[in-house]
Amino acid sequence: MGDTVLRTHRARLLAVTLGGAIALATPVPAGAEDTEPAVVVNGTFSSPTVPDGQSFAKGVDNWDSPGALASAARAEHRNGYQAASLGWNGKGIAISTKLPGIRRGATVTLTWDDNPDKCVGTSNAKRAYSVTVAGDANTPGAFTSNAPNSKANWFYGRSYSFTAAEDAPKVTFASTDADSPGCGALITNVAAKQTAPPLGSPQSTGSSDPCKDKPDDPGCKTSADNKDKIDKCPPSNRDCLAEVAGTGEKEHAGIDKETQAVENFNKVPRDQEPNAAANDLCALPNALTGSVKPGDAVVPPSQWWFC
Repeated sequence: MGDTVLRTHRARLLAVTLGGAIALATPVPAGAEDTEPAVVVNGTFSSPTVPDGQSFAKGVDNWDSPGALASAARAEHRNGYQAASLGWNGKGIAISTKLPGIRRGATVTLTWDDNPDKCVGTSNAKRAYSVTVAGDANTPGAFTSNAPNSKANWFYGRSYSFTAAEDAPKVTFASTDADSPGCGALITNVAAKQTAPPLGSPQSTGSSDPCKDKPDDPGCKTSADNKDKIDKCPPSNRDCLAEVAGTGEKEHAGIDKETQAVENFNKVPRDQEPNAAANDLCALPNALTGSVKPGDAVVPPSQWWFC
């Protein structure tokens, strides 16, 4: 199959001709071209650095890969990038990575460069591979490199577009070579742009009420009883509301504690030994985070700073 650019558009089918091959794109929502930058970690395959004097080094940081990286000297990319190989130990392989910061529903355009590598010559077929991402509407893309000629022959600016079916979607490049699969295409300069879905848009059709399916849960029952009591209270009757919601003694005590901590903070001398000053100044942040429980934050407050 020839080089395929898959771009979905609402209410129409798009026929794309690339390198003499024709592919039909499946329908998806229309919209402006994706222009917001999206992160592709290690997209130029600069890590790890292939040691001087070596053409390849095994392992690709931040990518799932059983294969290797080609050195900048081996890849001969015009920007001096290293490249990931889709062939290793006589076999075609697949490499994949997740795209952080992309949310479900975003439209994404992925771009990259490919090269048949100089391990294949004019007697070999063009290097073939696919690009896939999760989602029933995301038809895999099929690509072939420029013709092998025993030297670098880069195609700059491949592209594949899709709609993210999940947060941080995983993209996979996989060799489909039948001819000398161990000498697969090299790829590099992987980048992405997106059109993010609106913030706050529904991400699930499920209920947002955690008590919907747990009517007998003690906490849910108490919450329901309190809601019923508050609904029966006249808006102007503070005593009635206080019986359910309380008078805020705990909250007021917390505010008083923080106010005192701020006052003490302002009294700390600023011209003293650093460690002693830090210990004195810790009273304020500790007061502000003292009620944070395990699980309330991914990184515990104790690891945020010196305190």
